[in-house]
Amino acid sequence: MGRLIVVSNRTPGRGPAAGGLAVALRKTLAERDGFWFGWSGRLVDAPSNEAAFEDIEGIRVGKIDLTRDDHHAYYAGFSNSILWPSFHLRLDLATIEGHWYEGYRRVNTLFAQALLPHIEENDVIWVHDYHLIPFATELRHLGVRNRIGFYLHIPFPTLDALYAIPHNTELMRDLSRYDLIGFQANRDVSAFAEFADHQSPSTLSGSPLKSVDFSRTEVAAFPIGSDPEAFAKLAVSPAATKMVRRMERALGDQSLILGVDRLDYSKGLPQRVEAYEKLLANNANLRRQVHLLQVAPPSRDSIKEYQETSDTLDAMVGRVMGHFAEPDWQPMTYVKRAYGQPSLAGLYRLAHVGLVTPLRDGMNLVAHEYVGSQDPDDPGVLVLSRFAGAAEIFEDALLVNPFDTDETAEALRLALDMPLDERRRRWERLMEAAMAHSVDRWAESYLARLTPNGPDGKPAPVRDVLYLDSVA
Repeated sequence: MGRLIVVSNRTPGRGPAAGGLAVALRKTLAERDGFWFGWSGRLVDAPSNEAAFEDIEGIRVGKIDLTRDDHHAYYAGFSNSILWPSFHLRLDLATIEGHWYEGYRRVNTLFAQALLPHIEENDVIWVHDYHLIPFATELRHLGVRNRIGFYLHIPFPTLDALYAIPHNTELMRDLSRYDLIGFQANRDVSAFAEFADHQSPSTLSGSPLKSVDFSRTEVAAFPIGSDPEAFAKLAVSPAATKMVRRMERALGDQSLILGVDRLDYSKGLPQRVEAYEKLLANNANLRRQVHLLQVAPPSRDSIKEYQETSDTLDAMVGRVMGHFAEPDWQPMTYVKRAYGQPSLAGLYRLAHVGLVTPLRDGMNLVAHEYVGSQDPDDPGVLVLSRFAGAAEIFEDALLVNPFDTDETAEALRLALDMPLDERRRRWERLMEAAMAHSVDRWAESYLARLTPNGPDGKPAPVRDVLYLDSVA
């Protein structure tokens, strides 16, 4: 078996991994020969066109720097002001600047050129997420014939939303350069298939665009997970126990409702606070009996839409506090900073309700982590958005429409009142699902399909670079 090369926008740093992608891939790469490649996180005036390699906690990592202008166009611009809102069906929040696409492709070209000298004949390349959709195209243009896979960690857009994205046909043709495309959920595979079946709209001149050929690209759902056994251990670790004791002193007999999210408009945080407000308004008996803790560290706070989400959430939290707080009781706590995994695992275990209600999400690993951290003898209840990819896996959660805050408020009431035997039955099935879709099984199943000798033992076909050039 050849080496594994993982390619993503950001490379892992030293210390605990903060994001779902880093947590998911570190273990996989640590067990295989290969390296991780991506942006260094540094912005410089004159970056080198050669990658710099170093060992970071047992993983070989290759990095390149970017200029400030290139990074802005590629990351804040096309990736996060166009692709992110469009893929999350928030076209109203998309900002379109024509030159961003040029920067987006230029950075993908720079990545490919810097990686090329380090690719060996039998290497398998695994590319991650929406920042790097054109990456396989750029490698193919450089003559790379290796197996290249792509995994999308966010939802795939509906057909109408896809057509609203500038250069959408070029982006879909870029996806056809991959040997395997992995999605989080079956709904994403269906959305992708809808494009493949109904492409393409006419151009302004009335001439139909040339169809994209996906005949050499395999598409499937590979739901990502966490490590439920590891979170079960973390939840009773000394650091977790310390956090639990602190919270127990503060809560007394109150039941804890917990939300843990990046501060992002896709997470449905204003709607969540509104649902909690309705819970308290409609159930006076729950006041002083329940407390909402929302952990929401800022993300991409240089982008206007994220600042607006933060301001909206601040105002809503203030409204709830002003309406329901008493001199000796606060209905909620809102924390804008990140916590380490052991502390989070302790909070998950303590929480009577895990409130995971994104408006649209690829998977949502918080749901997995919450399930893995529960006390089997006295588990909490997962209240989960129907629009998270996790809803396809966790059928025994209380599934809600996060846009319907009355429904979410009622689900919270049911969760708080749920008897122990039902909580146990639901949690046992949720834990079985979390184990079946653990991060180890996710990586194994994806790489088994991508590697040259797949599950049937037959060599996978080699990409014909001339074919790719002929449809460009």
